[in-house]
Amino acid sequence: MNDEPSRLQLLHFARRVVVQQATAALAQIDHWIAAGKRRETERRRGEDMSPPPAEWRLQHGLNKRNADSVHRGDCWAATNSGRCRPVSRDQAMQALRHQVPTCIHCRPDTALGILD
Repeated sequence: MNDEPSRLQLLHFARRVVVQQATAALAQIDHWIAAGKRRETERRRGEDMSPPPAEWRLQHGLNKRNADSVHRGDCWAATNSGRCRPVSRDQAMQALRHQVPTCIHCRPDTALGILD
């Protein structure tokens, strides 16, 4: 008797292996898709829950006590400094009245209607 498998048996075996590997690969891809959907949902939820952007920002000094400058909320210099906190319009105007310098890039004094 011949113990070697026939060509047809080998083809059936090869098909089972390919089906098994394809099933595993599809399961992995489905897992990646589900993870991507979760991340997208979390990102959208975070955007919905985040507070509205500040209209005005006050940049503090290195010691965090004294104010260095007043910025508009969309000022790139305030965003890049990392030393700003959001303030209300009244707080920004009060800071300008107390001679806190204005940002030379966004000119919040002009936007607030206070000109020297």
